[in-house]
Amino acid sequence: MDISGKRAMELLQKIGFTREAGSPEEHKAAEILKETCEEIGVPAILQDFEIEDAEIEDATLEILEPFQQSYPVTGYKCAQRTFGEGLEAGFLYVEDGDDVSLAEAHGKIVLVNASYMRVPMFRKLIKAGVAGIVTMEGELRDDREGTDLATRKLRRTLRAFGNVPMVHTRVLDAFDMVRRGASKARLVLRNTSVERTSHNVIATVVGTEKPQEIVSFGAHYDSVQFSTGVYDNGAGSVINMELLRYFKENPPRRTVKFVWYGSEEIGLEGSWAFVKAHKDELKDHVLMINVDVGGPVLGVDKIAVTADEKLTAFVEYFMKIQGCPCTVRQGIYSSDSIPFADSGVPAVNFSRDGAPGAAYIHNRFDTLSFLSAGALEKTARQVLAFAQAMANAKAFPVQRKLPQNIVDEVEKYLYKKELAEVSEEK
Repeated sequence: MDISGKRAMELLQKIGFTREAGSPEEHKAAEILKETCEEIGVPAILQDFEIEDAEIEDATLEILEPFQQSYPVTGYKCAQRTFGEGLEAGFLYVEDGDDVSLAEAHGKIVLVNASYMRVPMFRKLIKAGVAGIVTMEGELRDDREGTDLATRKLRRTLRAFGNVPMVHTRVLDAFDMVRRGASKARLVLRNTSVERTSHNVIATVVGTEKPQEIVSFGAHYDSVQFSTGVYDNGAGSVINMELLRYFKENPPRRTVKFVWYGSEEIGLEGSWAFVKAHKDELKDHVLMINVDVGGPVLGVDKIAVTADEKLTAFVEYFMKIQGCPCTVRQGIYSSDSIPFADSGVPAVNFSRDGAPGAAYIHNRFDTLSFLSAGALEKTARQVLAFAQAMANAKAFPVQRKLPQNIVDEVEKYLYKKELAEVSEEK
């Protein structure tokens, strides 16, 4: 069975609908992937796990002084809710959250230059004693009818440092507030925490000679709000399905386990759930191969090697020998390989990144329009060439131990130092 970009594109079209974490649509996509595995002849299971979510009942932001005007906002899921008529306080634009801007931020609702809230910024805001936070996304040139305003979530990692009411607005509205000198505001956020069920899809081809050694393949299949998510990451999902087809027809020496992860977009929830549920099995995982984003006609194939320099050099040489154009670097990749690396499993991450202006991510413009079967097949062949070499090696060449620089990168990505500090403070 050969790799087929056309077949991959047909499956991509089947799952090319918005698939938010824990939604019925995400479950539908999981069922499609499971059925496809079984059509290939490989039994698959859906492994469920619970995710944290929230229902937003009301989210508003009204400037009270020196003018009165309400602006469209979305509320942060899991952020602290307001009561009564909401939070009324001074309003302050604190730019990037520098010390000077935050000097007078205590007790105020602050607007920050951030589309996504990260730990360093959030920690500074909480330490400054802000009463509420407004983030912003988009561009001044945005057309309201042609763009969307996302609903963010205050993740558990951030809430370890504190919690305040938070809303999200457009850059063009934030610009208007600051230009007109907004100094007092009322913020309303009413939300209710809920649990939802998400799923990982798991299929395994047992090795012919070394079944106890597992090469693990990963790709997330969920998307974000408003997006069909065919680039991110329906593409990786269908590429891995092509690899499953190949290994079903050509069983390798080692066991290959394919996992399509749910809820990656809200914090790698599916891969964290897998690692937790398969803790005893992880010792047998010798390598994780992850595919995240692919298919753009204009772009470049990239490989991030979350392992030692020897593997990085090998991958670079190997791809040149195979005639596969790509860039290779040592480092982590913000995707489902992170929980594996945190457990000591080396990983190799494949992606095809769109050229500037030639691909879109995390919005309504992530559609099939800039993808092609040929580009999907190109990346799939690169992944397969490497996977064949690893799964069929006489002796597995990759040391199952991450070098210290990679361990440090993973811990920095997971903010382990900051979380340990706040734990000690409490």
